[in-house]
Amino acid sequence: MASTFRQYWDLTKPRVVALIVFTAIVGMFLAIDGLPDGAELLRGALGFLGIWLAASSAAAINQLLDARIDAKMARTSWRPLVQGQVKPWQALVFALVLAALSMTLLVLWVNTITAILTFASLIGYAVVYTVFLKRATPQNIVIGGIAGAAPPLLGWATMTGMQGEWDWPHALLLVLIIFVWTPPHFWALAIFRREDYARALVPMLPVTHGVTYTRWQILFYTVLLVEVTVLPVVFGMSGFFYLGGALVLGAVFLWYAWRLLDPPDDFFPMRVFNYSIVYLMALFAFLLVDHWAMPMLRPAAAASGIEFVPAG
Repeated sequence: MASTFRQYWDLTKPRVVALIVFTAIVGMFLAIDGLPDGAELLRGALGFLGIWLAASSAAAINQLLDARIDAKMARTSWRPLVQGQVKPWQALVFALVLAALSMTLLVLWVNTITAILTFASLIGYAVVYTVFLKRATPQNIVIGGIAGAAPPLLGWATMTGMQGEWDWPHALLLVLIIFVWTPPHFWALAIFRREDYARALVPMLPVTHGVTYTRWQILFYTVLLVEVTVLPVVFGMSGFFYLGGALVLGAVFLWYAWRLLDPPDDFFPMRVFNYSIVYLMALFAFLLVDHWAMPMLRPAAAASGIEFVPAG
């Protein structure tokens, strides 16, 4: 029983989904002023469950459709479908059940707009990216990153239904941060695993354009990312506590990206990849702490002539 549970659990890509739902949770809390009350906590918990189920479903569908590719790559050759521990029809039924539970929960107990956005994100990753973009263009992770960047929007929609004046601009700003973060994050991994992707005939950027070109693209996107992460302050969504954290985290990311141009060893791209995960989690944590600290920061900001627009 434990072995069977682990096989299905592995189908959901739990570590990837954990990062997804974390950014969704932060989106939930940023959408409301102050600490959540009991009703908001319940709605947030239901939204979290629905988003988690949908992300897990998308991960299972991704593995089902990518089983042939996964079998050719050392990084993914252990997966349950590749090893024959789970049959394709079992994975399909499992994914569909998760998706049905997610949509039912979100429609009945959260709100329709969250269900629609979550379903669109599921299809974007599980079908559009996996079936078409991944095999069609070296810009696959850039274009497909739109679906992967959606979780903060889903979390925000959970709490507000996207009815407020600033809901869409602020939520989409969070989406933009993850969208720009995705290429340097994933291309660092792709450099390290480029032989895997070449063997599987997946046109990742290091395979089609070479490692040197990809390294420069990582640096370019990292510079762009640092600029984008300042926008929450520019648009009054966050304050100086977040800004300080974002700049420090960004400076370290820039150092990694610059060092990657002439790395000290072959494993350095994985250190960049690992830092990018820590970076995103810490960045969103700074967003959340700053949001709760805003009432204390507003008087000082007002004295400096800076006006904050409420995010909720």
